[in-house]
Amino acid sequence: MNLPNALTYSHTLLSECVGPGDTVVDATVGNGHDTIFLASLVGKTGHVIGFDIQEAALKETQTQLTLTGLASQVELHATGHEHVGDYLTAETPVNGAIFNLGYLPGGDKSLITQPTTTLAAVAELLKHLPRGGRIILVVYYGHPGGKTERNAVVDFCQQLPQKVYQVLQYGFINQVHNPPFLLAIERR
Repeated sequence: MNLPNALTYSHTLLSECVGPGDTVVDATVGNGHDTIFLASLVGKTGHVIGFDIQEAALKETQTQLTLTGLASQVELHATGHEHVGDYLTAETPVNGAIFNLGYLPGGDKSLITQPTTTLAAVAELLKHLPRGGRIILVVYYGHPGGKTERNAVVDFCQQLPQKVYQVLQYGFINQVHNPPFLLAIERR
């Protein structure tokens, strides 16, 4: 058994805090892998809210959701994740959320996530995180602009009050080519 990579470990961490009937957020829908995973965790009574600014990503994800029979519990939005608060009531708990920071694999590499919008979304989601809920950020940073976002996100997470949140950083440190790492914010 090998150590799981950041993306695999993100699913382990989410499966520990998300269950049937929960509301969760896929902040960067991309090719839909996390959306499908979350939809299977929340089941028919749950709710997945997904965001992406690329229409091609949303179309591909909708196709995969239809093929897997998971479309009924998913709501996709063609807008940036910084607007997540527009789709939640003040009382809505969000048990889990995931971000894959960087660009869409196989897509336009000039369209990347930005520190200002990412941090706005994380700050909004923190307001909805119940005890034991987790926000997962898988940080890909080996592209132009990636290190700026990585630094902003790590700085933000380091400033979170430890009496309210615990933040885990997980990643391989002896690999070349800027391997992605994971940040997991959990409300105590």
